[in-house]
Amino acid sequence: MPRGKYTNHKGRNRKFTSPEELEEQRKQEELKQKWRKEHGPSSSEEESEDNKSGSGSSDDSDSDDDQPAKAKGVSGLIEVENPNRVVKKNKKLNNLDNLGDGEKPQLSRREREEIERQRAAAAYQKAHAEGKTDQARADLARLAIIRQQREEAAKRREAEKKAKDEATKKR
Repeated sequence: MPRGKYTNHKGRNRKFTSPEELEEQRKQEELKQKWRKEHGPSSSEEESEDNKSGSGSSDDSDSDDDQPAKAKGVSGLIEVENPNRVVKKNKKLNNLDNLGDGEKPQLSRREREEIERQRAAAAYQKAHAEGKTDQARADLARLAIIRQQREEAAKRREAEKKAKDEATKKR
């Protein structure tokens, strides 16, 4: 029991559905659906509608369904054309093929700029690979200097190694 004068009633009569009850409800729903499929759709609804109609026969209701509903008053006589209404025109199949080829989709400014940026980047990469850009020339010059330094260091090491071998042989 809670202490104090006032008690909290929230959640006191909560009931949680057990998994077994949920499974039972699901099975009952499946049985109902199966029964409805076997006995035809809404057969009980049709019977209740016939009972509600009373003395009216079903032939009268069929004749009402065949005739379109007539407009009441002057609205059936006046035909108003909305000037803002766009009438959908039927297009021929061969015209559709021709329209699709000639028309390019309109791109927004950002999309056009993005495509142009990509083209420029690709062109720069191609020129850079061929060695035509200033940056590529600088890179190639730097690589040539490094290659030359490495060759000189290799020659120096080779000369030192030979000198060391000759010194050991002379001893």
